Amino acid sequence: MRMTRKAPSEVQTMPELRAQIDALDRDLIALLAERQRHIDRAAQLKPALGWPARIDERVEDVVSKVEATAAELGFDPALAGALWRQMIDEAIAREERLMAGRG
Repeated sequence: MRMTRKAPSEVQTMPELRAQIDALDRDLIALLAERQRHIDRAAQLKPALGWPARIDERVEDVVSKVEATAAELGFDPALAGALWRQMIDEAIAREERLMAGRG
């Protein structure tokens, strides 16, 4: 059963707040897992196109969009950019392993 999400100002107790944060963490992991499946698909498609796993222009485009979205939504853009750069580096390493047939 999925918890109803509340605004932070509507939460009255620490246990309830922690439950809200735990539910958000689960949702974030679900979205990251979905993103990873898309990365895995990219690793299948790129070799036929002759594309490498890392395309610097794409990395910068993604980070720029994430930072702009973070600023728009009230999240620290520098933190978002740093998190995404780390995630992208890991995703590219995964793509390289998959593209080399090492899973």
